[in-house]
Amino acid sequence: MNLLSGFADISLAQLLLVAGVALLASVIGGVSGYGSGALMPLVLVPMIGAAPVVPIIAISALFNNFGRVTAFFKYADWPRVWRAGFFALPTCAIGAWGYTFLTGKGAALVIGSMLILSVPLRRLLKHHEVRISNRGLCVGAVGYGVVVGGTAGSGVIMLSLLMAAGLEGAAVVATDAAVSIIVSTVKISVFALGGVVTAQVLAFALLTGVIAFPGAFLARLFVARMPVHVHTAILDFIVLLGGVMMIVAAFR
Repeated sequence: MNLLSGFADISLAQLLLVAGVALLASVIGGVSGYGSGALMPLVLVPMIGAAPVVPIIAISALFNNFGRVTAFFKYADWPRVWRAGFFALPTCAIGAWGYTFLTGKGAALVIGSMLILSVPLRRLLKHHEVRISNRGLCVGAVGYGVVVGGTAGSGVIMLSLLMAAGLEGAAVVATDAAVSIIVSTVKISVFALGGVVTAQVLAFALLTGVIAFPGAFLARLFVARMPVHVHTAILDFIVLLGGVMMIVAAFR
């Protein structure tokens, strides 16, 4: 497989744009706990279409989340990592398998809808200060697995579950990243078996993944200084706008 062929018809300016957004998304994700999977579709979908985006983000997420786990390792709640990861695994495989049957239009609708729904979901859970037990976390992980298996930008669900389970700050970022590594590995395996891991997918995944890796360490420098709510408000606007744009484009 020739990875360079994956960049066919893509200009240098476009590649630099992808790399820049990947680094920015990684830093924002490292600070606020989410953002990489929500921001990257905004630049990738107009460039290469919706269908390859979820596999690309699944592969690049391994680099991104490994960087977060490394940077915030001491904060991770490993018992909850194993609980959530175990219960999310089978349903994640089902969600990823279903994604392999989507058309480009279907993929755009799924990604766009998930981006739009993720904002009120997070705000609703936070507003009501929902708290769940470890058993509730496991039940929630089952539903999370289905959604995260077939969409991008749905990491907000696990973040909301972890916060509802009582985790805060860097512990949420580290624990979510560790769970994401588990589910990303499953997604990639299913996508590979389903034949959707093409040269283009691998090329863009490696580009965004390698560029994004140091973002977690940059984020760690800002965690104690930068108000997270500012980033969250800006990101919510971008996510909502991007979701609407994808859905509108799907019906053109």
